[in-house]
Amino acid sequence: MKLLIDIGNTSLKWALYQDGEIGPMRSARHFEALPIDVIASWEQIARVSKVLVASVGPQGVFEAVIAAARACWNCPVVRIETGVQAHGVRIAYAEPSRLGVDRFLALVAAHSLPTPAAAANGSGHRADTAAAILIVDVGTAITFDGLLADGTHLGGQILPGIATLRSSLLQRTQLPSHQTQDHPGIWGQDTGPAIAGASLQAPVAVAERLVHRLEQQTGVPPRLILTGGDAERIATLFDTPLEQHPDLVLRGLARFD
Repeated sequence: MKLLIDIGNTSLKWALYQDGEIGPMRSARHFEALPIDVIASWEQIARVSKVLVASVGPQGVFEAVIAAARACWNCPVVRIETGVQAHGVRIAYAEPSRLGVDRFLALVAAHSLPTPAAAANGSGHRADTAAAILIVDVGTAITFDGLLADGTHLGGQILPGIATLRSSLLQRTQLPSHQTQDHPGIWGQDTGPAIAGASLQAPVAVAERLVHRLEQQTGVPPRLILTGGDAERIATLFDTPLEQHPDLVLRGLARFD
């Protein structure tokens, strides 16, 4: 049994992996340290032969994960880094280290996902060879990555996350933060709801435009895949059909077992 761990800027996600299957994903805010309750939950796992880690978060959290793995299971910890190519994916960046490993693993996972139809009938075939993919990861930052069906990474775009979009305006206004809670409508009828609404609609608008451009480029409607801790906050706002895969980075990690 393996333990898959995704260390982000603010959160930690993990799941067990055995016999080609990923178990339920769990998550916690780490506040730049490994939470005690996370360690306690890991202590309940009888045996882990290897820990696979992806980290774009604080080095201290990664070091704490190594210490916990040694204490709980005395097993190796393997940190996966971004490569030029892996599992059929070729990244666009000239310097691989400049592409976050979370984005890299999301690309690897997305390229290996079955189509929704294949998943429904149990065929397990890889994504339709005619369909490109747009991956939108909604977290501390919001990243957009285009992937052609042959595994070619086109590149991406990055926006500030929802919280950062709001806080950047709040720093320049006198609005209390509670006035910028999520606003479901298109038109905010006060300044707070207007800021809140735009912070949700902005990433949706970028994604919809990139989907349109991908379709123009390939001649086929692309798949839109949504992941990340804040994905649920914008999922219902899209006009384009989408797939949600909260464990996308962990799925990518599993490919390196």
